Amino acid sequence: MLYPTTDEITADARALTLCYPGICRLGRVGRSRAGRPLLMLTVGEGSRNVLVVAGPHANEAAVGGATALRLARTIARQRVRGEGDGSSWHFLLCIDPDGAALNEPWLSGPYTLRDHYEHFFRPCTAEQPEWLPHDGDGRCPALPETRALVGVLDRLRPVLQCSLHAIDVGGSFVQLTSEVPGVPERIGKSAAELDIPLESGSSDAFQWPSPGPGVYVMPPRGDPAAGDGAHSTWVHARRYDGVTAVVEVPMWACDRSADTTPHPDPDRALRTAGAALRRDLPTVARLLDAVRPQLKGTDCALLRTVRELVGLGPALTADWDPAVRVPGAAPLPDMTTALVTSIEVYAQRIPLRAAAMLRQVADVPLIARLVDRWCEAYERAYRPRWVPVTDQVEQQARSVMAVYEELRA
Repeated sequence: MLYPTTDEITADARALTLCYPGICRLGRVGRSRAGRPLLMLTVGEGSRNVLVVAGPHANEAAVGGATALRLARTIARQRVRGEGDGSSWHFLLCIDPDGAALNEPWLSGPYTLRDHYEHFFRPCTAEQPEWLPHDGDGRCPALPETRALVGVLDRLRPVLQCSLHAIDVGGSFVQLTSEVPGVPERIGKSAAELDIPLESGSSDAFQWPSPGPGVYVMPPRGDPAAGDGAHSTWVHARRYDGVTAVVEVPMWACDRSADTTPHPDPDRALRTAGAALRRDLPTVARLLDAVRPQLKGTDCALLRTVRELVGLGPALTADWDPAVRVPGAAPLPDMTTALVTSIEVYAQRIPLRAAAMLRQVADVPLIARLVDRWCEAYERAYRPRWVPVTDQVEQQARSVMAVYEELRA
């Protein structure tokens, strides 16, 4: 199985409406900044609503779209057999089709880290559809994609929202806005069957409580540990007593992501990772300055992300690097091998992303060699193994169903 393009996802969704008339419906809920339609596939007509959002991060849209179709097809077949529980399922097939289009050259393979980063794109924070204004004054979100998503949430008032994500190197995990008992056991069993490690110490949920390996629960509003999640469409569903599950699957598995044994020397490892991140991002910044004359007058989504990443600098290490942590900061959690590995991966991933996007707008051999060297170092450090697309989709679909079924129980 190959990753599907956005057009292929749309075509398959249209085919489902023809195969299951009266059960599946496809409609437009808005348009992107570039005018692409934002499509939602609905299955069933129950009074309880479930919303599945694919493609909130442009570089992760393909697996999310494939998972949405996998779930829609399964639920449609259940409805034909007369099975159901009074729920309607709604699938936003890709909430950022503009960004997804920039990643599509690599979707047909080969599936290597180098090819992935040759065509990599992820928008800057302000252009990602799931983030809401930070000031809490009720302002309408600026992005049409965000307005469409919030509008769907307000109309459907879903009991469950699932946001479909993927990481390049690591393991599978789920972030929840409220604890749902039974989920850790379900996703753990599935991951073991598919030989996918559970991300048992995710840097994305650094200080979040974990009821079991691979599951993290967002702290309440006002807790600094909630991070950017507190200003997202994930928490928007809470106003309707809904739960959000952010479901992550890896493209390449790193078995150390599941190692819950204590790290032998976390202080040294974290200092090394922090120093590397503060070294490598300025390297990209210097390259950006060097090519600035040939980019004069250029303003594109790729460059906006590069500028954001190189400008973040030390702030990216402030939560975990002992060398820069503020005195009196919250104590570090237990530093397992899994958690340290997740932070180390993060420290290599961010500069690589910045350099890879800069390479696409600046045809400079030095930048190309740097990206190739960093990709090789990434592979040497973590020995990642490719997870077949079929297994990525299966784990993500099972994780969605685990949350839904346990929430309903």
